[in-house]
Amino acid sequence: MRIVLVGVVLLGILGVQNQRALLLTPDSPEFTRPAPAVSVVRLETNKGNVDVEVTRAWAPIGADRFVNLVRLGYYDDTRFFRVAPGRWVQFGINGDPAIAKAWRLRNLKDDPFKESNVKGTVAFAFAVPNGRTTQIFFNMRDNSATHDKEPFTPFGKVIAGFDLIEAVNAEYGEGPGGIRAGKQDPYFDGGNAWLLKEFPRLDFIKRATVR
Repeated sequence: MRIVLVGVVLLGILGVQNQRALLLTPDSPEFTRPAPAVSVVRLETNKGNVDVEVTRAWAPIGADRFVNLVRLGYYDDTRFFRVAPGRWVQFGINGDPAIAKAWRLRNLKDDPFKESNVKGTVAFAFAVPNGRTTQIFFNMRDNSATHDKEPFTPFGKVIAGFDLIEAVNAEYGEGPGGIRAGKQDPYFDGGNAWLLKEFPRLDFIKRATVR
């Protein structure tokens, strides 16, 4: 029994190492697989599970990026680092600085805009056209009047657990800020260790999976 347990532990360690190696190589073909037409991503947070239904037809390029990053563990152990109650909640910078930096400038082309930023939808944050990378936000209200003009292109919507997102710890407000604020460098340099020092009570995603 002990030998079996040791073997399982070693396999787990090797799996984590292989996953990290993949995440450090954004050009790997594993990140270009088309997402299913419709899929559900479960975010296992420290407060419970949140299910996001991803509809590829809404934004194929963004949906593919999000689902592949989820599938390969990019969003595991990531923080909800920017919270504006009643407006948005943002996450999507990996806690390992090497991985976060590997993806920081891996920009996506913009998807044609189709769906509005109504309450419960999710979209990529960006600073410039064709500038989406890994950062995601939840629309906590109908933001169509402002966000549709950019446009931020929703690729999915919350179908369960939205109340948990509404309850995300907001005591730090903007925290390290959004992409446009230009204050995220310490986060990318220090990762989760820096967040734990500066914003120790942030809520977080334990694991994200495609169901």
